[in-house]
Amino acid sequence: MPKISAPTIAAHRAQTRERILEAVATLTRTQGIDGISMTDVAAEAGITRTALYNYFPDKAALLLAFTEQVTHGFVDRYSQELPSDASAAERLSAFVRFQLEGIAEHPHPAAAELGASLGPDAYQALADHVAPMQRLLVQILRDGVEAGEFADFPVEATARLVLTMIGAQRVPLVRGEVSIAEAHVLVSAFTLRALGVTEDKVQRYVSATPRATTEREE
Repeated sequence: MPKISAPTIAAHRAQTRERILEAVATLTRTQGIDGISMTDVAAEAGITRTALYNYFPDKAALLLAFTEQVTHGFVDRYSQELPSDASAAERLSAFVRFQLEGIAEHPHPAAAELGASLGPDAYQALADHVAPMQRLLVQILRDGVEAGEFADFPVEATARLVLTMIGAQRVPLVRGEVSIAEAHVLVSAFTLRALGVTEDKVQRYVSATPRATTEREE
């Protein structure tokens, strides 16, 4: 078993914890979140099951930590890759794309299935961890309404509808029935049109890669 060199016990534990979460990320790409076991994670991380349980007492705790890490990564990416002057329509399109990419990167079961697997308490904790993404979407919608880009729909309810449409692409994406680009066009174009965005802007923002990403590639 490979050893981790670290100057302190705290640093060693932090490195081991990171390796565990990296193992979860690797396994979700091939097995999905619902398919992995604590034994799988321990083997992938190069530690014993006993050591794994010293960090996470059960699969629910492990998935909660992983979900929190993914959520923070999503929010950070969103903040870094979109320019400060991006319109609400552009931000909404990017939000949808990043969410779809996350589903493809880390396949997971539907909310109802995950809730049944984790139990009500763990599922509620999971929902609390992903709440920052929903708040981010609500803010995008609110900004769009206030700027006159979007029709004045109830933003909280609209956010739930958008997230539901994104979630509906989970199975087709995982099965390879649609590409991320195809799912992005479907969800983003439908949503922007429903919010009253003009067709020329729909075409501009749905077909475009976030500007910060495009600038890096150039």
